[in-house]
Amino acid sequence: MERESMEFDVVIVGAGPAGLSTACRLMQLANEKEQELTVCVVEKGSEVGAHILSGAVVEPRALNELFPDWKEQGAPLNTAVTEDQIFMLKDAENAKKIPNALVPKTMHNEGNYIASVGNLCRWLGEQAEQLGVEVFPGFPAANVIYGDDGRVAGIGTGDMGLDEEGGQKDSYMPGMDLLAKYTIFTEGCRGHLGKELIAKFNLDEGKDAQHYGIGIKELWDIDPAKHQPGLVVHGAGWPLTDASGGFFLYHTDNNQVVVGLITDLNYSNPHLSPFDEFQRMKHHPELKQYLEGGTRVSYGARAIAKGGLNSLPKMTMPGALLLGCDAGTLNFSKIKGTHTAMKSGMIAAETLFDALSAGDEGGRDLTAYAENFNDSWLYQELYKSRNFGPAMHKFGTILGGAFNFIDQNLFSIPVTLHDNKPDYAEMKPASECPVIEYPKPDGVISFDKSSSVFLSFTNHEENQPCHLKLTDASIPMTSNLQKFAEPAQRFCPAGVYEIVEDDDGSQRFQINSQNCVHCKTCDIKDPAQNITWVTPEGGGGPNYPNM
Repeated sequence: MERESMEFDVVIVGAGPAGLSTACRLMQLANEKEQELTVCVVEKGSEVGAHILSGAVVEPRALNELFPDWKEQGAPLNTAVTEDQIFMLKDAENAKKIPNALVPKTMHNEGNYIASVGNLCRWLGEQAEQLGVEVFPGFPAANVIYGDDGRVAGIGTGDMGLDEEGGQKDSYMPGMDLLAKYTIFTEGCRGHLGKELIAKFNLDEGKDAQHYGIGIKELWDIDPAKHQPGLVVHGAGWPLTDASGGFFLYHTDNNQVVVGLITDLNYSNPHLSPFDEFQRMKHHPELKQYLEGGTRVSYGARAIAKGGLNSLPKMTMPGALLLGCDAGTLNFSKIKGTHTAMKSGMIAAETLFDALSAGDEGGRDLTAYAENFNDSWLYQELYKSRNFGPAMHKFGTILGGAFNFIDQNLFSIPVTLHDNKPDYAEMKPASECPVIEYPKPDGVISFDKSSSVFLSFTNHEENQPCHLKLTDASIPMTSNLQKFAEPAQRFCPAGVYEIVEDDDGSQRFQINSQNCVHCKTCDIKDPAQNITWVTPEGGGGPNYPNM
């Protein structure tokens, strides 16, 4: 079968906050001006929202601009924040509550909402369709299509029905080529096409290295007597003695809480396991008091880009824009990326509409986007927080926190800190680091990886090409195992990578790709940069409910 093609004015890759906001704003403008536009959104998840995972406390600033009547239209932001609490966990039993007066302003959440970003995206997807956008879930953008002149001309969706060797099964269906005047990439953190475009067009030239964290999250039903709707709890310290990061616990509606841990991926000890750090953290009394007697109902993990403005690549290239967390617009000082991703998409939509309305036939580098971005509140917000991450990396939690308190609350410190060492390069040899002994999960508060992945509702067709590609298949055993005790076994939160022993006593590296929750941590943290994440068959991966 030959591949078919379709043409649009704009093709958007990824139905997350940035992509859907781009689509909605574009069609709002087109409808207001009675101009015909064809806009398509492709989403690799089985439905809009299936692959969306965030804390999340949502700042509604961008939503207020995009849909001023969002409350009347039923947007799923139902739980307003009522109280902030921040703790420093000293050890497994003790904690110190930080007075609000000593907390950076960016960590205050008055006017914000505890919400499921997955459900927000489902709602945004409905709005987009009502405005005339074509939304195609279950269609992963597998490759970029380039024109003869090198510009981005669209994307190709992945073939369906291939076996492990790449051969065609009876169910084979070729993908489609979606061609566009402009293609918008909003795949989320460490998008595989975004990664390709950054390298091809040197978009990160002159920028700091991007930095990442892995966020691991659970949704719990808890005892109604312990539930405090609107309570937001953040903290740092124990158990991350070998890494930086912090935890969150948010009381949402329906007697539920979301609890999670963000572990910065610049940690150096290869024995560290972010998943196991999270599981033992939940036993701390400050968290266990809410979870005890409750039931865990969902689990997930996702990398977050936290380099901020200093790491933000150029977001334009001939024929395309790179937006939202695909570029790295998250404001880590707020631990929030939804409103920033949405605003980046809205700015893009207005830039695109101006160009297309003027008769632009596509393919240009829309340099006006950078000007519009720099004139927006989004740029101002990211500029003010530019030092937050570098300060924490350079000075640690205590001194870095003090720097950020002065910078955010008292006066802007007239320096720009830089952090140019990539996260993967921070890993030290295993022989130089202490082995970390993690307690066994009790099956009540803490759990193992397999039962956790089960609650992510992850599913992949087993007889399909592995979507986790090794540049050199020998490196895990000949290099990573010898030098770093093969850290993929521990940094993956889904048990995808294992060292297994065969009957003859020999060891081999095994990839359980069907377990993959698409967090992208392996693509980021592998010290040899030997793992590349690509799209599996459409609809594969997690199916997050209310996450």
